[in-house]
Amino acid sequence: MKLGMMMFSTDYSMRPDDFACAVEERGFESVWFPEHTHIPASRKSPWPIGGELPQEYWHAHDLFVALMAAAAVTSRIKVGSGICLVIEHDPIKLAKQVASVDRLSQGRLILGIGGGWNAEEMENHGTPFDRRWKVLREKIEAMKCIWTEEEAEYHGEFVDFDPIWCHPKPVQKPYPPIVLGTHTSSGMNRVVRYCDGWIPIGLVAEDLAASLSDLRDRAQQAGRDPHELSVTIFSAPGKEELLRQYEDLGVERVVFGARPQTADKVLPQLDRYAEFVPKFS
Repeated sequence: MKLGMMMFSTDYSMRPDDFACAVEERGFESVWFPEHTHIPASRKSPWPIGGELPQEYWHAHDLFVALMAAAAVTSRIKVGSGICLVIEHDPIKLAKQVASVDRLSQGRLILGIGGGWNAEEMENHGTPFDRRWKVLREKIEAMKCIWTEEEAEYHGEFVDFDPIWCHPKPVQKPYPPIVLGTHTSSGMNRVVRYCDGWIPIGLVAEDLAASLSDLRDRAQQAGRDPHELSVTIFSAPGKEELLRQYEDLGVERVVFGARPQTADKVLPQLDRYAEFVPKFS
């Protein structure tokens, strides 16, 4: 089972390039950064976790700038978006950003995606909250065309363009792995329909076995090989017994979270989680 680290890359925390170097030096498989372009000051949409929304949500660096900063100073670890709010991006521009990071990192990008929870945030970008999943699907489908076709075109309700030329193409073929953060029954169908992996969101460990069985059944019914769908656990607690359970269930990757702080506070967090690296290599 692979182990990774995640941190909000902010204007007050440890730099993303320094963080990535420290993560690679400690033997982790991947480094991940979340995304929010902004947070509406109205704060109408409650934080799903509850309580006050932490300030890193509106202090985050641009996701793809942070990923490229991490990729530029490392040579081995995967760089992952955890998660990219696809609905807040122009798909042609996003396709180029994804392909550029994948090419410049020599094929190390993992594209974690999600539908988002902040209705006002996505509406600022022109996406109605109740249509976000169709918008996301169309944008993913359109980007797949751009990544794999010399003259790509796509015609949908929300994404519509005639044949275009758009390079670079990703190093990874046909494109970087796409992993979806979700927890609903409909979300599981989306994983099977247009993704390469699943990030269980808000799922307690006791329910994971049944959910994994459900995912694999859906994959088989759709004519997909269940083993082609990876499972990545975000914000895992540092408990070896629980990590062993994940490993036994066939989880491919576990990602620990570090608080967005200065290096003197982040590095000890990395050291604690790094104790698990030799046990799961």
